[in-house]
Amino acid sequence: MLVTEQAKLQALVADLAQKHGCTRSSLIPILQEVQEQYSEVSEFAMQVIADQLDIHPAEVNSVVSFYAFLDTVPKGRFVIRMCRTISCQMAGAHNVARQLENDLGIEFGETTADKRFTLEWANCLGMCDQGPAMLVNDKVYTNLTAEKVHGILEECRGTFGVHATAGKEH
Repeated sequence: MLVTEQAKLQALVADLAQKHGCTRSSLIPILQEVQEQYSEVSEFAMQVIADQLDIHPAEVNSVVSFYAFLDTVPKGRFVIRMCRTISCQMAGAHNVARQLENDLGIEFGETTADKRFTLEWANCLGMCDQGPAMLVNDKVYTNLTAEKVHGILEECRGTFGVHATAGKEH
């Protein structure tokens, strides 16, 4: 991480501590916002947060490693979490998952080379009655089919101003 990036991160954490407070209860909101800004919570970020909240870095690390939505490695701009409960599997999640892998050219647990998409499994999204279901960042998609996956990925690619078939920036 460059010195200027480190300074930006330190300023961000200081602003977040002012916004959320400098207490242990502010840890998760601060981690979530750092994750949102940097697509990861780096070792350096954990140290800065620990210093700001006056807690041990191991405590910050334990929270980051415990929560599935916090990551120590960069994820794609769009993190796609596919529900893998038995009810979603019975509703056809396997076909949807294979379509995601085929369309993105990666397997679950991987990120595309351009850092746009990450595929992950989720243990439950709480949408069992509307499966198969997946979460793209904070947006839930239900009653999925392999065909619907194309439209969802096109919607995500459109956020980048990317032509779907060419895959090149405009």
